[in-house]
Amino acid sequence: MTIRTILVDDEPLAIKGLEMRLQAFEDVEIVDRCANGREAIKSIKTHKPDLVFLDIQMPGFDGFSVIGALADMDPPLFVMVTAYNEYAVKAFEARAVDYLMKPVEEDRLAETMGRIRRRLSEKSASTEKAKLQELLEEVAPEAAEQFAEGSSASSDEDRYEKLLNIKDRGQIFRVDIESIERIDAAGDYMCIYTGDNTLILRETMKDLEKRLDPRMFQRVHRSTIVNLDQVREVKPHTNGESFLVLTSGAQVKVSRSYREVIARFL
Repeated sequence: MTIRTILVDDEPLAIKGLEMRLQAFEDVEIVDRCANGREAIKSIKTHKPDLVFLDIQMPGFDGFSVIGALADMDPPLFVMVTAYNEYAVKAFEARAVDYLMKPVEEDRLAETMGRIRRRLSEKSASTEKAKLQELLEEVAPEAAEQFAEGSSASSDEDRYEKLLNIKDRGQIFRVDIESIERIDAAGDYMCIYTGDNTLILRETMKDLEKRLDPRMFQRVHRSTIVNLDQVREVKPHTNGESFLVLTSGAQVKVSRSYREVIARFL
């Protein structure tokens, strides 16, 4: 699948640098380059790209204004690009897929493109299923109902990660999701515990949580996610809090805000 892409930045050198790095990805086709927000809005509506790398700080219409101006159409995926890290939270609130710092690093760009491919694949599969569902409802209503039930179960299983590729200490670790015991947030990084190893992943808690099956992984604290299959004991504590004892022997506190997780074991 070709990823039709638009680059938006008021700095020509920034566009050139990003374009050079994107040459490493054979499935990326750059269909336009824009120097400001107004050009970007017109170009996006004309070309209807799959992906837009969007600079945040531009004169006139900034990156967030561009996204807001496209509310009346099915928007592309946005990756926000900036030299200032204080916009990270606002970028994700604007439903950007990722947030890259200038100058864009090759490893981070590769990680972003992996995320883009997953999102586009999910979107394509969802569109095809919707078309088939609509056709079946016209010619075979009973079959349509069965297809809807099967698609729902299948999509729940397929939408979540089975493996995580984590680059840590100069190596790529392929981590089986089921082996993860717990995940702790540490600033802009996630600490992934697998019982016998601890790996560091650069990703937000919010984004990582979307990739994990909620039937297996649940947040039990503002900064902690636990694999429920790794829980061996629940210890009540004071003030409505509890501790989960995991397979490794580690204990994780469940704050009062997440008491409903404990109900799964009762």
